[in-house]
Amino acid sequence: MIVFIAKRAVSGLILLLAISFITFAMVYSGGSNIARRVLGPEADQAQVDAKAQELGLDQPLILQYFSWLSGVIRGDFGTSWFSPESVTGAITSRISVTLSVVTVSIVIVAIVSVILGVVAAVRRGWLDRTLQVGSVVGLALPNFWLAMVLVVVFALGLGWLPATGYVPPGRDLGLWAASIVLPVAAIVIGGVAAAAQQIRGAYIDVLRQDYVRTLRTRGLSERSVLLKHSLKNASGPALTILSLQFIGMIGGAVVIEKVFALPGLGLLAVNSTIRGDIP
Repeated sequence: MIVFIAKRAVSGLILLLAISFITFAMVYSGGSNIARRVLGPEADQAQVDAKAQELGLDQPLILQYFSWLSGVIRGDFGTSWFSPESVTGAITSRISVTLSVVTVSIVIVAIVSVILGVVAAVRRGWLDRTLQVGSVVGLALPNFWLAMVLVVVFALGLGWLPATGYVPPGRDLGLWAASIVLPVAAIVIGGVAAAAQQIRGAYIDVLRQDYVRTLRTRGLSERSVLLKHSLKNASGPALTILSLQFIGMIGGAVVIEKVFALPGLGLLAVNSTIRGDIP
């Protein structure tokens, strides 16, 4: 077991290094062009060359990568090229916004998806068909489109919720909840559409197992069979689906935070990309 874990850890480390180097090479190749983007089109070639040397972009790519990697090992991810703010500071100051939205979203998705998936698998009929149609529709609607519709209807039209902005929970819990309702709703709709259908399929597979019929013949109540034994055995695939959903939500927060002007990691990534702030 120890050897197996060690092999998996080494292979994972090698894969991580390979991915990081490929990503680094994609964004850092062309040092003079990067320096010109930082300085702007008005800078002359001498200024561009000086900036490239200052940022270390004149060095061979492999040396730049190992310099960056040594900093990462020490916990130093570099500094923004447009401000004195460190990358670590930029992330830690914004990650709470992203995590608050994503955590609330995944909790709601988990609860609603399990309820819908189990009910559809047990009741079948029109409930099952409705879930399948709703899942297809929910997956087909882009989350940025849903976000804009929610803003138009509930913020601009009805005036119930703020259209943009974020209030930390430590400042005012009620205003914090109001500021994340629409972003969470935009994420949850697509998340439930994907997860509920998968949980339904996993639950149906469990209900077809021989041990379920055995439990029923032994006189166990239907409630115990469905909610205690069957749901427990279907929780493995459900947790896998929800964990993938959580990762996907963090990536999807890039678009959602841009739409709702939330100062999280998504907005940081978008603004840094537009400016060319590679670190």
